[in-house]
Amino acid sequence: MNTSHTTPSSTALPITTPVTEALLHGHLDVEHTERGLLPHRLPARARRQIPDEQLAIAESQPSGVRLAFRTRATAIDLHTVPTKRVYPGVPTPPDGVYDLLVDGRLAAQTTVSGGNLRTIDLSTGRVELTQGPPGTARFTGLPARDKTVEIWLPHTETTELIALDTDAPVTPAPDTGRRRWLHHGSSISHGSNATHPTGTWPAMAAAGAGVDLVNLGFGGSALLDPFTARAIRDTPADLISLKIGINLVNTDVMRLRAFAPAVHGFLDTVREGHPATPLLVVSSVLCPIQEDTPGPLAADFSTGTLRFRATGDPADTAAGRLTLAVIRAELARIVAARVADGDPNLHYLDGRSLYGETDHDEHPLPDDLHPDQAGHRRIADHFTRLAFGSTGPFAS
Repeated sequence: MNTSHTTPSSTALPITTPVTEALLHGHLDVEHTERGLLPHRLPARARRQIPDEQLAIAESQPSGVRLAFRTRATAIDLHTVPTKRVYPGVPTPPDGVYDLLVDGRLAAQTTVSGGNLRTIDLSTGRVELTQGPPGTARFTGLPARDKTVEIWLPHTETTELIALDTDAPVTPAPDTGRRRWLHHGSSISHGSNATHPTGTWPAMAAAGAGVDLVNLGFGGSALLDPFTARAIRDTPADLISLKIGINLVNTDVMRLRAFAPAVHGFLDTVREGHPATPLLVVSSVLCPIQEDTPGPLAADFSTGTLRFRATGDPADTAAGRLTLAVIRAELARIVAARVADGDPNLHYLDGRSLYGETDHDEHPLPDDLHPDQAGHRRIADHFTRLAFGSTGPFAS
């Protein structure tokens, strides 16, 4: 695999192709900006109902979004405007990675420096945006033959797309005919701590199962929002999975009395558009700090690095405060009741079968909340086996 680097273009490539929606996959909407095209993972109507900056940022970060095209090009420049996040007092995160695949295989990686800077004060919630210049993701040395090229965008950076420069013509990739898998979840599904966009667990599971991914994993924002349910309802999909739990606990957003009706309402809305689609409800993976302790969650810098801790009182579960253990039991009950009520294509998966005690012993959560790259691989392998395997709900 080649590792390309962002460098000023000394020789302009001869063919410029504006980035249009015909080249994009894995998105739900696009926004036309002054400089180009901004992919979104929620439609405009849903975005107008977003109540906080957390989800507004998360849905604009193109986890699972990629360009796909046919070409004989050996050199490709993708011009973009990334928006990067920094947190005062926390080490600056590395630049987001662009993965280039040739005929489905990872062939090159690069980053784009510069761009906009979004400064987020974790103590006050204040956000400041500083505008910056565009940059170029350059890939060279590609095979000189007809091929399908995919460029997966950084899952941690909002990315405006300007144009492709190539040394051979580009045409949109044809429909592969693969089943379309739509997955919704929280930051782990979004790709927190994964080192590159095809290294998130949903991307790896999709590759292993040979399906087309739409990733609606939103860091900190899997909160049973009705507008998210409507977006899923209105999006074509052959397979749907919903990972529910961790954000409801760590934001302390509701009590048990509200949780069950909210889950039913979310599922009812999804079923309006997908009445018989295989639908898999997945509870949270193991997270020791939240298994039996309610939220809210707090950032902890006492060790010099960002970690998380639960601040609730376990005794409050008697009054209806949520923990992961409480949510798992309730999700299993809800799914069983709905199956008995006439939804045979609804299924439940305990998230600890994706990442449980043994997995935690081998690959502990670095910040006590999110897995590392090896943890993403472990979750992907388990999900591919349990969901897409011959006896799984997504078996072909």
